[in-house]
Amino acid sequence: MKMRTILATGVAAVMLTVPALAEIKIAHVYGKTGALEAYAAQSHTGLMLGLEYATGGTMEIDGEKIVVIEKDTQLKPDIGKAVLAEAYGDDEADIAVGPVSSGVGLAMLPVAEEYEKILIVEPAVADSITGADWNRFIFRTGRNSSQDAISNAVALGGEGVTIATLAQDYAFGRDGVAAFREALAATGATIAHEEYVPTDTTDFTAAAERIFNAMGAVEGKKKLFIIWAGGGNPMSKINAMDPSRFGIEIATGGNILAALTAYKELPGMEGATYYYYEIPKNPVNDWLVKEHMARFGSPPDFFTAGGMAAGIAVVEAIKKAGSTDTEALISAMEGMEWETPKGLMRFRKEDHQALQAMYHFRTEIQDGKDYGVPVLVREIGIDEMDIPIRN
Repeated sequence: MKMRTILATGVAAVMLTVPALAEIKIAHVYGKTGALEAYAAQSHTGLMLGLEYATGGTMEIDGEKIVVIEKDTQLKPDIGKAVLAEAYGDDEADIAVGPVSSGVGLAMLPVAEEYEKILIVEPAVADSITGADWNRFIFRTGRNSSQDAISNAVALGGEGVTIATLAQDYAFGRDGVAAFREALAATGATIAHEEYVPTDTTDFTAAAERIFNAMGAVEGKKKLFIIWAGGGNPMSKINAMDPSRFGIEIATGGNILAALTAYKELPGMEGATYYYYEIPKNPVNDWLVKEHMARFGSPPDFFTAGGMAAGIAVVEAIKKAGSTDTEALISAMEGMEWETPKGLMRFRKEDHQALQAMYHFRTEIQDGKDYGVPVLVREIGIDEMDIPIRN
């Protein structure tokens, strides 16, 4: 009995002296529930695949295990702010990634500054995130409104072209139209009318009538450019009102695969997109497409690619910095280049916005696909887009 007690005590002593394994804690703070949950699910899948790809499947960086903590913003700015503070404070997250919504993102920015921790914004788009409301702890792998706008202006603009816009009445929609208007001016095109509607609008009759009235008497080429996020995309409903009787063509940027079903009604429609799985040709995208098909039986989508870009950025930044110290990470990430499913991305030093290629597409109907396929017209490279610094 005495010998057994001595052995047990010795084992306990040994157990107490074994150091805990070091962990790298990454918080994914995103809208798991709410109107953009489809975007959120893709973003999380992509983040996990990015971490896996960048670590060669080990989910470790320099021997330290990666732990991903999930926080649900419920698409509410106050909750997003609270759960990010919880992630940094209570959970001791080294880096946070997210959110989905621009409105939530803007609420979260001051929290990163308060805790002096990195927030990698993915995929929230509003220019103000890396613009007027930015702080030095914010980096964004997602595209911003100006990148959307400039690439779509390249695809749609031109002398004698008149455009009306329809967008949701919040940061994403208003920032998007403002950037599009600015970018379009350089092409010789003009905006004749701007229409903003609540995010939950389902009846677009009144909005469409105002657009048709503003555009009806205009001469020359006319387009209605739609900027929309989430469900309830108005494209099909407005197309059913036959804008062609006023000589108006519908145009829009890229979207998730589920939303591309509406594009099938508009073969030949042009715009610019952030990602479609068949467009980029590089090893990272090849891996993503192959693995996603094998694991989920479907191709990776719009926000899967963005989540993967963020995951790879996290790993590359920590490797480059040699630690998770915030100042070391900022030094490592400013100007950092890394490979993503879209090819090369680069964090611009001035505002930490990731510069990246965009894709001018034309919609095609293809056998075996129940959506309009965005076929590449040409890649719009980083150096072709003069993305304004707005911070």
